[in-house]
This record gives sequence, C-alpha cells and structure tokens, in this order.
Amino acid sequence: MQKLEADKVIQEMLSYLNNKQLVKLKEVVTSLITNKDEVASSITNIELLDKYFASKRAEGCSEKSLKYYKVTITKAFKEIKKDAREVVTDELRNYLMDYQRTRNSSKVTIDNIRRILSSFFNWLEDEDYIIKSPVRRIHKVKVSTTVKETYSDEELEKLRDSCTNIRDLTLIDFLASTGMRVGELVLLNREDINFQERECIVFGKGSKERIAYFDARAKLHLQKYLRKRTDSNAALFVSLKGEHSRLTIGGVESRLKLLGEKVGIAHVYPHKFRRTLATTAIDKGMPIEQLQQLLGHKRIDTTLHYAMVKQQNVKIAHRKYIG
Repeated sequence: MQKLEADKVIQEMLSYLNNKQLVKLKEVVTSLITNKDEVASSITNIELLDKYFASKRAEGCSEKSLKYYKVTITKAFKEIKKDAREVVTDELRNYLMDYQRTRNSSKVTIDNIRRILSSFFNWLEDEDYIIKSPVRRIHKVKVSTTVKETYSDEELEKLRDSCTNIRDLTLIDFLASTGMRVGELVLLNREDINFQERECIVFGKGSKERIAYFDARAKLHLQKYLRKRTDSNAALFVSLKGEHSRLTIGGVESRLKLLGEKVGIAHVYPHKFRRTLATTAIDKGMPIEQLQQLLGHKRIDTTLHYAMVKQQNVKIAHRKYIG
C-alpha cells in the first residue's frame, strides 16, 4: 500500500470515525507501509493542554490571556467529559448552545468560546494529535454591529475643567493623545519618556514593545506634573496620597469615573479615549495600516472595530468620489 492510497483511506473514513480513532487508523496504515509497529501514545487532556499553553506562551501570548483560555477550555471538557481526540463537531455545537441557553450569554461571548476552542483544536491538528479539527465546521457567530461611544471635543474639555490637580489633567491629556491601553499606561516609568521627540516606549499585549506619541499639551502638562512631584518613585503616574505608590488600573478607572460624575458625563472609562483617538484618526484620513501600528494591534480587523467613521464624512466622501 502506497502513501497516497493510505491518505485516501483516511479521507474516506473522516465522517465515520472520531479523531482518536482516525489517529489510530493512521498509525496502523502507516505501520503497514513502513513495516513498523508504532504504539499509540496515551496522552491525557491535561497533558495536551500543558503542551498547548507552552506553545502559546512561546508565541508571546500574555499570562492574562492564557488564564482566560485555560478556564474556557477546561470548562468545556468538564461538560463534554471526553478525551479531546474523541470530541466531535455535534458535541461542541451542543455545548455552545447549552452554554448560551443556561447562562443567557451574548453572541459575542459564545463566539469568543468558539474561537478559543478553535485555536486549541487547530493546534492539535497542526501537531498531528488529531486528523481534523471538529471546530472547522462551526462557523463564526454573527454578531450585530453596535456603534460604540466616543468622547466629543466638548466632553474632553469638560473632563479637563473638572480636574483640580495637575496629575489628573495630565492623565486625561496623555490618554487622549496616545490612545494607549490603561494597562500600558500604569506600567510606564519616567525614564520611558522622550520629551524632545514627544514619544514613549510602551509594552503592549504579549510584552510587545512599540512607540506611542503624545501631543504638545500632554508634554507641557506632564513636565509640570513631574516638576511638582516630591517622591522618588520611578513610575510615571502615582497616587496622590500616602506613599505615592504606582497608580493601578483600578485607580485610573475610579478616578476617571469620579471626574465624569462631577460634570455629568456618563460612562467615563480609559478605553473610550483609545476608541476616540482611533475614530478621530480615521476621520482625518490616517491610513488604517498606520493606525494599526499606532494602537499596537496584531490584526487589522481589530483596528477596524475600534474606528467608527462619522456619517457626515461618508456623505462628503460620496460627493467627492462618486457624486
């Protein structure tokens, strides 16, 4: 029996056997071709997950993401109660439907679970633990597009006016002009800032380093804020009271919420600054590839989700290029 014929046998049996059985069939057929007796290695789900996470960690996946992946995949196997190599498409479909029904989960949540399971089973396929991923025939969940909020120029000015200290003012200017993630902001140190070039070194998701840029207003306020500091903490932003410890994500979020409440602006949170910058950049004609680099996105699809083009600009563009 030649290898080509062996592959045909396996392809013919795809719809009749699960992945574990297909792997065994492949081993038997291969042994007939090579005249070798290969014993199938018995490996548990836990061992497969350990290998998978080691692979993702080597790719630079953050520990926060890995933790989320682990919880999601482990929960699925706890419900399905089968060897990962024996799981079939219908079992995963039923799991996703039951999950949505019993927890009243959104379509976004269900698609996130599907995407994570797809990543794991695709890895199993790539590493030859299975012949074909059972998630391959489970398509992306269609999610209705919602227009996410951004800050208007007036709201940004109101937030600035609500500040009673230079730190909060600098915080708002820095988030508004850099568009960086709040997790990146709290990790910044004084030495990361280059005032001459108005730029700073940022460590984004997966410990990926990039350069973020800030405007002249943010520069002047940041210099003033640092001159007023009396502590020796290396952190760029610190708490106002006590030992002036490094500002945390929770600290930034609660402070911005308080500033918003003072001037009657609802839903004030750090990520909204990032979305506002992306939308403004697109409206002013920044190429999407450059915005992707600015925001530190791995995939351009992610950048497109952040950028909301204003309807008035669509109207103007239509008149310019078509009308």
